[in-house]
Amino acid sequence: MSRLGLRGALARLPRPRTLRARLTAGLVVLLAISCAAVGAAAVVELNGFLTRRLDQQIVQAGPAFPQSLEHGTYQPSKPSDQDGDEHGDTRRQAAETFGARLLNGRVTNAAVVPASDRQDPGITLTAADRAALAGLPVDGRGHTVCLSHLHDYRLMAWRGKDGDVLVTGLPTEPVRAAVTRLELVAVVVLGLALTAAGVAGALWVRWSLRPLSRVAATATRVSELPLASGEVALPPRAPDSDPRSEVGRVAAAFNRMLRHVEDALTKRHASEERLRGFAADASHELRTPVASVRGHAELALLHPGPVPPEVTRALQRIAAESSRMGLMVDDLLLLARLDAGRPLERRPVDLTHLVLDAVTDARAAGPDHRWTLDLSEDPVTVPGDAHRLQQVLANLLANARLHTPVGTKVTVTLEAGADSAVLSVHDDGPGVPEEVQPGVFERFTRAEHRRPAGASGSGAGLGLSIVAAVVEAHGGSVGLESRPGSTTFTVRLPAG
Repeated sequence: MSRLGLRGALARLPRPRTLRARLTAGLVVLLAISCAAVGAAAVVELNGFLTRRLDQQIVQAGPAFPQSLEHGTYQPSKPSDQDGDEHGDTRRQAAETFGARLLNGRVTNAAVVPASDRQDPGITLTAADRAALAGLPVDGRGHTVCLSHLHDYRLMAWRGKDGDVLVTGLPTEPVRAAVTRLELVAVVVLGLALTAAGVAGALWVRWSLRPLSRVAATATRVSELPLASGEVALPPRAPDSDPRSEVGRVAAAFNRMLRHVEDALTKRHASEERLRGFAADASHELRTPVASVRGHAELALLHPGPVPPEVTRALQRIAAESSRMGLMVDDLLLLARLDAGRPLERRPVDLTHLVLDAVTDARAAGPDHRWTLDLSEDPVTVPGDAHRLQQVLANLLANARLHTPVGTKVTVTLEAGADSAVLSVHDDGPGVPEEVQPGVFERFTRAEHRRPAGASGSGAGLGLSIVAAVVEAHGGSVGLESRPGSTTFTVRLPAG
């Protein structure tokens, strides 16, 4: 497999996501590496030890067996045989002992001590076997050779008295069986140890990280709280842990942060309440003097006597500005009431009828614009406050009229969705500047260079903020998509 293929295969392997899983997996992996290293060392050492013991047995046996083959004196051992006779040293050879005599690099005799006296000690050697025996070093040291019909043997060669080479060996099967058994035991024990360590490690890591889990649970609850506005009640603090541990220090720092956040939110809420109260009180108190100024100005304009033209123009300006100020005061009072959470009426509202009336009024106020309607065939009805929704429509259409040049096409679309009504006001004017779009629904936001020359209007920057506040009070949402030549305000109101 190429390096890229190996990397791809490793990348597709499942990886633990949580800290608990990573610590447990790391513990198991380290334990597996350690156990594998110990097991491999034990297998290698056992194999070497048993091989050395096998070499010692060969040395103890010596070349007696191949010498008996040379002189034809080898006889299988019998139960009645006693030690000390002339053939005793050859008859006490271990079963499956291999012996061979080589002369001038050629095997002349070869046999294996049978396991019983009924077996034939003769063996068949292939050309490869004979070549392997001929190439065996005569150094008195053991060498492992694979014989075709006998499998692996540990062989040792000596120089004979007649210039020949005498080879003796024992099978390595007992060594391989012992090593294989050790490998099997090591694998089973390793598997059991890893399973037990994985379970115990997971429990231990879970218990050790329990304070951190509590901190995470508290942080999750905090993240789900609406912190943008209003009074916020933070959840209980994370339980204290040992301050000497890393988890304990994290929990303590997190609790301190929550206290600071709670203090800041409490102060912010109190400041907002004072500001709302001031705005509501100021707006309420200003309505009377503004109305009084406007009334006196209009009364002065109705005076029957001669009035200088300068005074007449001044009175007209006073009446106009007081009327404008009265609208601003009403808007501020409405925003203050909406911020305070004043409930709105919840009655079925025929939105189609409101759209028709609003477009008719906009067409009368802006005859130089092209006004079009795109309504669904069936009436669209939503629950809400008819007066406030009418104000939303009026502000959106006034915004399109006041901030686009003469001849701009304004299209009002109303359609009913599965669970909401969608109202959009689209114009092909110059668009809202990109730097203004993020705060277009905030109070006192203006885009003066979008307003055409000579346009009239309050220009206080409260129209779209009232739209956003009223729509949110109805549980809906308002959005803007704008670029040069295409501007769309979209209002979504819940259908039920």
